[in-house]
Amino acid sequence: MAKQAQDEGLNAKLTINDIARMAGVSKKTVSRVINRSPLLNAQTREKVEQIIADTGYVPNPQARALALGRNFLIGLIYDNPNQQMILSMQRGILEALHGTEFELVVRPVDRGSARVMDDIRGFITRQRLYGVILLPPISENDTLARLCDEEGCRYVRMGSAVLDDPEHMVVSNDRDAVADAVRYLIAQGHRRIGLIAGPHGFRSAKERRDGFELALSEAGISLPRSLVADGQYTFESGISACESLLDLSPRPTAIFAANDEMAAGVLYAARLRGIEVPDELSIIGFDDTPLTTRVWPPLTTVRWPIVAMGRAAALKLIGTAIGEGSAVNEPSTFSSTLIRRGSVAPLPIA
Repeated sequence: MAKQAQDEGLNAKLTINDIARMAGVSKKTVSRVINRSPLLNAQTREKVEQIIADTGYVPNPQARALALGRNFLIGLIYDNPNQQMILSMQRGILEALHGTEFELVVRPVDRGSARVMDDIRGFITRQRLYGVILLPPISENDTLARLCDEEGCRYVRMGSAVLDDPEHMVVSNDRDAVADAVRYLIAQGHRRIGLIAGPHGFRSAKERRDGFELALSEAGISLPRSLVADGQYTFESGISACESLLDLSPRPTAIFAANDEMAAGVLYAARLRGIEVPDELSIIGFDDTPLTTRVWPPLTTVRWPIVAMGRAAALKLIGTAIGEGSAVNEPSTFSSTLIRRGSVAPLPIA
């Protein structure tokens, strides 16, 4: 027992540099083995893993954190009513963090608060965050990006338009994707198409509306103000907005809702009025959340690659730390695509 205790005391003092020397590899290679990086050949991995097993070496995250002046924590900061989007983003981030020393800390904020910047600064400094991922619409605030720089905290912004350098950005093509979705409705014969827009102040809402209007303009279709209803990215706002559109005479034959929650609200409102979907009303949403296949008919929607975007955002932050190279090597632009299901049908010929 005494010898075991002595050995354990000795092993506790081993550093990553010692393991690298014993294995005849670089410190970065050992770090890659510890963090289960795929960027290693099997022989090198097995050699380093055997030495770690033989010596009983245990990485010391506290020591590494002390050396970095940061904890191994990634913060997810958001103010967004779409909970499914938050959950999908977390899933992507956690996929990237799996097998590393990093953990995720989630922080909702109120972007309308006069103290929001002070609150975020306090969160970053108290937790000594390694980096943060900022979700829209708060990610669109350039002041927040500067705050992160001032605190020496890495950051990645997610959005629907380019807001920053590639190392600080993951962006989707919302405008083009929505234009394609509306072109699909037009190809089905629909010309009186309603829009349930997203909340004011969200860049995604603007980009999606711009794509909607672009497709109509290309087809020479006018957009009366009465065919645009405001939504809040919630199921309830989808119902309310749809009711205002269905009160029109003539009512729209198709509706594009700027997210799936509101599209589900459209489906609900139509059912309450006895309007058959898709025979009397076609519906398209945006996100491709799980609920799109849990309603009837299943919703045609634009698939937003939110999980992949979350994974890329996290790897942009931690890539160098886990030996995965430059953050810029992670993709910055992601394409959304139309997923055709049962909620769209050709316009019946009168």
